[in-house]
Amino acid sequence: MTVSKRATIYFDADVHRALRLKAAATNRSMSAIVNEAGRMALAEDAVDLAAVGQRVAEPSVSFEAFVRDLHDRGRL
Repeated sequence: MTVSKRATIYFDADVHRALRLKAAATNRSMSAIVNEAGRMALAEDAVDLAAVGQRVAEPSVSFEAFVRDLHDRGRL
């Protein structure tokens, strides 16, 4: 059984209205919709973090060095 925690969040008025309408149209609560969206965002983050972990051994290049290289090669 999942324990729910209460939180107060503020939406833009249009987002709030859209969520209310979606909740009514899908016969779900706004909380269920927001929980699902949060889970999806966190799942995407987990995929991104895994990709970063796989690339940790790759050499890094600073922004300045990259732009300088582009300029030196006539790409800018």
